[in-house]
Amino acid sequence: MLVLSRKKGESIVIQDQIELTILSVDGDTVKVGISAPKHVDIFRKEVYLSIQESNRESVAPQQSDLNALINRLRGSNANN
Repeated sequence: MLVLSRKKGESIVIQDQIELTILSVDGDTVKVGISAPKHVDIFRKEVYLSIQESNRESVAPQQSDLNALINRLRGSNANN
């Protein structure tokens, strides 16, 4: 992990396309402005992790689906 110190109004540039600017610092809270191309998705980490978990759940086979597939395969083997 790269650690940089920045003051209010200072920026960090990532690969010529993304610019992070420190807008304000108030105690433990830092406001960051992000300029990036529209095709770049930007999420707070907790939202990103929630999306990832939802995606994993949506592609994971449900036990009822697995049971139906097993029963279907058993049925087709009985016909052979």
